[in-house]
Order: sequence, then structure tokens, then C-alpha cells
Amino acid sequence: MIKFETLNELSLMVTCENGAGEYIFTKAGAFIGGECFGAKNFKFTKVMLGPQENIGRAILGQIARRVTGENLPLMKVEFSGDSITYYANEQQHVVVYHLAEGETISVESENILAFTRSCDYSVRFLGQGTISQKGLATSTLTGRGSDAYVAVLVDGNPLVLSNVHNGSTIEADPDAVVCWIGADPSITLDVSWRNFIGQSSGESYIFEWHSGASATVIIQPTERTSGLDISMDGRRSGSRPSQQRRLY
Repeated sequence: MIKFETLNELSLMVTCENGAGEYIFTKAGAFIGGECFGAKNFKFTKVMLGPQENIGRAILGQIARRVTGENLPLMKVEFSGDSITYYANEQQHVVVYHLAEGETISVESENILAFTRSCDYSVRFLGQGTISQKGLATSTLTGRGSDAYVAVLVDGNPLVLSNVHNGSTIEADPDAVVCWIGADPSITLDVSWRNFIGQSSGESYIFEWHSGASATVIIQPTERTSGLDISMDGRRSGSRPSQQRRLY
């Protein structure tokens, strides 16, 4: 049995009990420590193609990730006994989600820290065009078992918005969105003549979940460098400064 827990906000703790033959996938190089009840009983293997068990699906997945920019450098952690291992990435905050059977989380590949073998991984297109840094594609993880855990990385303390119970409308900057569970967003553009003379508001495109599109969204207090370079002064609409302090 595998269990994910957040430890001290910045680390992922993975507990493996009766885990002979169990394994998880993590961001390559994310391991920071561990303890075994007995001799060392876990090992790391680089994932060459992808986390899919079927070789054909793994090859297609690798092609899709390269085309869409959803690159996902992974390593496989295999367990042969009881242990507790720890993972982190550059002091980013860690959020753990336990997926129900058939539940899907859509997440930027760069924000994936780890997931269990009970999660089906794929890349999905939200639309056509290139609006944000990574375009309109996202990685998805779907639960198919009782221990389907996902750990995501957030720059700074996460903001969680949900309209599941109140039917509100959620709007978010695509470059600040880490992941969502539920309906996909619609994409709203606000491009006018002001963009072309350098008078952009800096928010020329947004993700929107209306009252009929129920979702829970995790947002980080920093933005990825992105946007369309369409102004006379060369500024990118929706961009952020090249250097920005982290908010933790």
C-alpha cells in the first residue's frame, strides 16, 4: 500500500507498507531522503518514454509531450519492502490530492512532483492556437484504484478556488493556474488596438469556469513567462518580470 502526505508544506512523504512490487513515478531527481525498515529496499530507474505500461501508448505519449511542450522528465521508484521516502523540488510547496475512481486532475507537467501507479497519465488538448507559454495542452492524471495519489508543486502558498457548491464563476490567469479537477475552462481573449501600442492591461486572456462548469482550481501567486508579443514596444501581454521574488 502506498500513501502520499505533505510534510512541512515543502516536502512529499511517501509511505510504503507491504509494498513488495509497488512503485511510483516522480520528477527526475526529486528524491531527498528515506528510511527503510531493514536494508535499503527501494531503487530508482529513469523513465525513457513515459509512465504508460503499454509500449505503444508510451511512444505515442512521448510524441504528444514533445509536440505540445508538456515535457515530463520522470524516474520510477520501485519498492521491495516497507519504507518512508521523501521528495521535494527547489523549496516549492507541495499539494497532495487523492483521486477517486475515474476522477481526473489536469495539471501543467512542470508542476507534477509524483503520482502512483494507479493514475493513468495522458496529454489532452484544450483547443487550438498558442496563447500561453505552453499552448493549449495539459497533462491529465485519472484515478483507477484506491491508492491513486498525485502530488503537485506550487510556487508559493496555493490559492484554491471552487464553484462546486456555490455555482460561482471562476476566472484565472492561465499562467498562474497549476491544476484543476472537474470541468475544463473556457478561454476568453481581450485583444484590442491598445495591445498594439503597448497599452495592454497585462491580462489579455483568461481561463473561465462558469456556473455550469464545476471545478476546483489551484492557483499559484506567481506567473509563468508567456503571452503573445503583439505590442509596438515589444512587451508580452500577460508577461511577468524576468526576475521575481518567490512568496515563501
